[in-house]
Amino acid sequence: MKDIKKYSNKTKAAFVLLVIMFIILLSNFNTLQNSKKTNEDINTIYKDRLVVARYIFQYANTLYSIEKNAAATNTTDIQKRDKILTALKKIQNIDKLYLETVLTPKEKTYFMTFISSCSAVNLATQNENWNQVRYNSNQAIQMLEQLSKIQSEEGRSKLNHSNTLHNDNNSIGQLQIALLVILGGITLYLLLSKKNKISIKIPESHSLN
Repeated sequence: MKDIKKYSNKTKAAFVLLVIMFIILLSNFNTLQNSKKTNEDINTIYKDRLVVARYIFQYANTLYSIEKNAAATNTTDIQKRDKILTALKKIQNIDKLYLETVLTPKEKTYFMTFISSCSAVNLATQNENWNQVRYNSNQAIQMLEQLSKIQSEEGRSKLNHSNTLHNDNNSIGQLQIALLVILGGITLYLLLSKKNKISIKIPESHSLN
């Protein structure tokens, strides 16, 4: 009866061992997934937020130069027109790069409005309506401010998500350490525990002498 009880304990220990191993494997898989998502967040922050922030800075500088040229009094209309149209070509080149990034629905709406304002600047320049050029340039700059605000919000959101995943990985790591300690204890138990051998004593045959 004692041997049966020992064998039952070992079976239970082996079962717990398998469960712990499964949990460790599952947590490792979850850690890998979290690491992958963290990497995606970092790439998104760089490619779709920091790079775009640089585009917005270039847009703003170009639009300010357009406003300055439109307000200039020491240049001819032809000179103003040529300078502003050159600046608008720079904006159009940045547009292509901006559209290659991932845009949120809200961001896309503001960006389309921004493009419309730039088109209005182009039309006003063709008509040499410098007051309208300045007005439309200012409208475009306001859209840039909204786009810049979105960049900050989206970047913060991705950063918070990345930090959450990092904290989850730390918690999972602590769980794995605890499970490995339990695993080591069970393994040690299985190695040290021995079945009691049943010794059968054979009675000596009586001497005929």
